[in-house]
Amino acid sequence: TWPGKAADVVRLDYDRRRRRRMDLVGHGGLAFLLDLAKAPVLAGGDGICLEDGRIVAVEAAAERLLEVACADGRALARVAWHLGNRHLACEIGDGTLYIRYDHVIADMVMGLGAAVRDIERPFHPEGGAYSHDAAPNLLSDGQPAHTHHDHGHAGRRPPQDDGV
Repeated sequence: TWPGKAADVVRLDYDRRRRRRMDLVGHGGLAFLLDLAKAPVLAGGDGICLEDGRIVAVEAAAERLLEVACADGRALARVAWHLGNRHLACEIGDGTLYIRYDHVIADMVMGLGAAVRDIERPFHPEGGAYSHDAAPNLLSDGQPAHTHHDHGHAGRRPPQDDGV
């Protein structure tokens, strides 16, 4: 959490929540440059700390997804294997998988016996086996952990101890 009220809010899809440098404009009109040393993995509820100490809240934007379900765990694991074999970003839910909409992939997983539903909601895929999903500059009690960036900090909540 951060002290006080957020100065503005940006709504970002999954790809934009992983960018290290971009111009952003909040819903209230606050414009700023996100300029980080490393690409973060921001989630809805995270905050970006600006140079002047104001916090811009991050919302995860809804995206067109496919919800994939199977009759049993073995069938779902088989579908997950095929999705992973194609290096597709995938969110794992309780008995379901979520992937970005792709009609070709939808046909493939239906051919494997899965039920597919076209939905729209925020996308939170798993990090890769070698990824480090914790953002490099955490906010702790409203204070940035690092202050070496020129234009803004990405912060995650709740803070995680990743040795930084």
